[in-house]
Amino acid sequence: MEVFLQRMEELLGSEFGEYLKYYQSENLIKGLRVNTLKCSADKLKQLFEYELKPTPFCEQGYYLPENAASVGNHPLHHAGAFYVQEPSATSAVTMLGVERGDRVLDLCAAPGGKSTQIASALGGDGVLLCNEIVRNRALILLSNIERMGVRNAVVTNSHPDVLCSRLTGFFDKILVDAPCSGEGMFRKNDAQSEWSVEHVRSCAERQLHILDSAAPALREGGVMVYSTCTFSTEENEGVITRFLSRHPDFELIDSGVSFGRPALRYARRIFPMDGGEGHFAAKLRRNSSCACAPVVKPNNGKTDSGLVEFYDDNFVDRPFGERLVVNKDKLYADTAALPDLSGVNVLRKGVLLGEIKRNRIEPCHHAFSAAKPGDCRRSVSFSCDSAEIKKFLHGEEISVQSEKGFCAVCVEGITVGFGKSSGSTIKNKYPKGLRTL
Repeated sequence: MEVFLQRMEELLGSEFGEYLKYYQSENLIKGLRVNTLKCSADKLKQLFEYELKPTPFCEQGYYLPENAASVGNHPLHHAGAFYVQEPSATSAVTMLGVERGDRVLDLCAAPGGKSTQIASALGGDGVLLCNEIVRNRALILLSNIERMGVRNAVVTNSHPDVLCSRLTGFFDKILVDAPCSGEGMFRKNDAQSEWSVEHVRSCAERQLHILDSAAPALREGGVMVYSTCTFSTEENEGVITRFLSRHPDFELIDSGVSFGRPALRYARRIFPMDGGEGHFAAKLRRNSSCACAPVVKPNNGKTDSGLVEFYDDNFVDRPFGERLVVNKDKLYADTAALPDLSGVNVLRKGVLLGEIKRNRIEPCHHAFSAAKPGDCRRSVSFSCDSAEIKKFLHGEEISVQSEKGFCAVCVEGITVGFGKSSGSTIKNKYPKGLRTL
C-alpha cells in the first residue's frame, strides 16, 4: 500500500503523521444511530449497557466505546431501536436535509444505513424509494427496512438508468452514496486488497455515470447529495467537477454543516482526525425546469371482506392506511403514489401484511416490525435480559398468558416480531434468518 500512503501524504501534508496513527491502529471508530421510528435517544440511553457519546455528524448518532461487543445480537438491535453505523457515514443524510413529506430517492442504498436514516427523518410521511442494483445486497437492504419498521418505502432492484428514466423530475431529494474504492474503510473490511490507482479511476468513471443517471429524476430546485467513503480526489472533487461541467443546470451549494473540513469550497471531507473513519459529501441543486413524470393515480385498493377482516383482526385502526393491494399471493398496505414503474424490479412497496394461503392469510414479519404495540390487537413485552426474549430470538416457543391469535412480541415496549398465541404459549414466527444462534 506504499502508493496509497504516498497519495495520502500528498493530500494531507503536515497532517499525514496524525492520519498514519489511525491507519496503523486496530481501534476502529464505532457508532450507532438511534432509530426514532421505534425508540427515542433518551430511552436507548436508559436501556443500553454502554455509554453513548454524541457524534458531530447526526443528531441521532452516537459513538460506541471500544469495548462494545456483540451489539448486533442485542435484543434492541433485533427490535430496530438502533442501527450500527460508522459515525461519519451519517453525514451525507444530514447534509441532504430531509423534511417530512419529501419524496426521496436513495439510489445506491444497500445495506440500508442511509435509507433508514432518511426514513427516520421522514417520520412516516412522504415517499422513500431505495434502490440497489445487486440482487443479494438488495435483499439485505429489504431486511433492514423491515427491521427498522419503515412503512413508506419502495425497495427496487434495478439499474439506475432504467429506474431514473421512469421517474423524471419526481424527487425533492436524491442521495447518491456511490460505490467507491473504500479508502475510508480500509481498517474495517477487505477493500484494501482490491485497491489500485486503476481501480480508483474505474470507480470514478462509474460514479460519474451514476450521477448522470440520477440527474433527470430530480425536480427543479431539488437537492442531490453525492457521497463516498473514500479519500481520493479523483472519486470526490474530480467527479463533482466533471459532473458540473456536463450539467450546467446544477450548482454546488453550501452544505449547511460545520463538521469535517471544506473541499471544493462547499463540499465536506471527513478524516479519522475529524471523528470518523472517512467520508466525502457534496450538495448539489438543480436550477433548470423539467417535466415531472405523471403520477399514476392508485385505485381504491382491495375491499374483499376477508382481507379487511384479517387486517382488522390483527391491527387497531388500520395503522398502515386503508388501501390494501394484492400482488400474486402477497397482501400489502400501500399508500405511495408513484409514476409508472413498468420495467422496474420492485421488491417491496408499502408494508407487507400477509401471505395468502389456500384458506387463510398468514401474517408477515414486516407488518409487526413496522407496528407499535398499540397498533396491534394483541401484544406482550419483555425486558432486554429476560429469558423469554432470549428464547424468542432463538426461535423457541415462549410461555406467557395472552389472548389467542397472532400476537406482537416486544422488547421494552418495542416490537421485534410476532407469534401465534394459544392462550398460554406463543408459537414462534420470528424469521429463521434473523434468529440468534
